[in-house]
Amino acid sequence: MAEVAAAPPVIKVVALCGSLRTGSFNRGLIRAAMEIAKSINGLEIEYVDISPLPFLNTDLEVNGTYPEVVESFRLKIRVADSVLFASPEYNYSFIVQGPLKNAIDWASRPPNVWADKAAAVVSASGGSRGQRSQYHLRQIGVFLDLHFINKPEFFLNAHQTPSKFDSDRNLIDDSTKESLKQVLLSLYAFTLRLKGKRD
Repeated sequence: MAEVAAAPPVIKVVALCGSLRTGSFNRGLIRAAMEIAKSINGLEIEYVDISPLPFLNTDLEVNGTYPEVVESFRLKIRVADSVLFASPEYNYSFIVQGPLKNAIDWASRPPNVWADKAAAVVSASGGSRGQRSQYHLRQIGVFLDLHFINKPEFFLNAHQTPSKFDSDRNLIDDSTKESLKQVLLSLYAFTLRLKGKRD
């Protein structure tokens, strides 16, 4: 009797967007990643909205617990295998956007739920294509024990012509979709490696 091929391990990814704007190019990248993930056996991506999170304030921590919306967010991160960040860049800044940094800080409160997870970051921005904010995010990851894939890197000039997005900020460029798929494949493989080391 022929052997049945084992199903690939399922890797659950949470996707976070540093821009809160509905029409964000980076939100468009996450939507595209979620669609592409359907063609990758074993990869599941869930978008997690960070806009409801309050500004970090340790006065909101009571006996080791956090506000309900924060607890819910932290649980999403904790049960995920890896993280996909979409990180825009504002005003030529090396700093990660405020909303994303706020989310990172909440999830880093004891116990740090980022620890030992694989991560990838993509950016759609202006001329810099988000390089500065990505490298700052990677620096933060070192302290949080969050392990970013090294390659491939993904930087997209959101204002380049011809446009890579339609009027609804959906990614329409096939070559860019393929680049994004390579990031997801790398994240999937790296996550499996990390999980193998922990098991």
